[in-house]
Amino acid sequence: MEMINAVNLKKYYVTDTYEVHALDGVSLSAEDGEFLAIIGTSGSGKTTLLNLLGGLDVPTSGGVWIRGNSLKDMDKEERTIFRRRNIGFVFQQYNLVPVLSVYENIVLPLRLDGAEIDGEFLEEIVSLLGLDDKLERLPETLSGGQQQRAAIARALLVKPAILLCDEPTGNLDSATSMEVTGLLKSCAQRFHQTVLVVTHQEEVAQLADRIIRLEDGRIHRQDGQICEEDGGQSDGGSGKEQEL
Repeated sequence: MEMINAVNLKKYYVTDTYEVHALDGVSLSAEDGEFLAIIGTSGSGKTTLLNLLGGLDVPTSGGVWIRGNSLKDMDKEERTIFRRRNIGFVFQQYNLVPVLSVYENIVLPLRLDGAEIDGEFLEEIVSLLGLDDKLERLPETLSGGQQQRAAIARALLVKPAILLCDEPTGNLDSATSMEVTGLLKSCAQRFHQTVLVVTHQEEVAQLADRIIRLEDGRIHRQDGQICEEDGGQSDGGSGKEQEL
């Protein structure tokens, strides 16, 4: 089943003196349960693409369909509700509330939404991520890898169809990075979720089912093949991304 379908996505930023092509015609799709890595140098469009796929931003042109639902046809409130119920996010910064315990951080989105907590599913996630004995601790008492696991658990608990991860291993050492990436892949397989990971780390990307490489706001390669549609060429010096 096709979970994500993005067609000819463009995101331009216009100022009085120049135009920035953050994304310049990106099309991609992802299937149910697929684990994708999006890789590229700083300014290649990775974060912009993830924001558009997650409905955090709107494209200048083109469209995104999630489970057949068009994000561009939703108003801001509808997108917010749809995003909360269908898409989970994991960022480089763990974004844990420091005064709340690990357990309270994990269940916070559901409590804010007034939704019921699935205790059995929570137990399964916590066990998978190795947080069983960390639930009553405050985030500051955990290592970076443990805090990122708590952030992943928080994202997974809402049972999203899609998990979007923006440099989730950026603050971790190499060994922990591989461990966290392996856990993300295990979650995709176990819970039948589509996972997209933005990364600049080649070793992290190699764990994915498919690698999408961006250059200057365009897809340059997929699965190691140069895209013929643009030959890896950009349209000049305007195509540098402003990281959002």
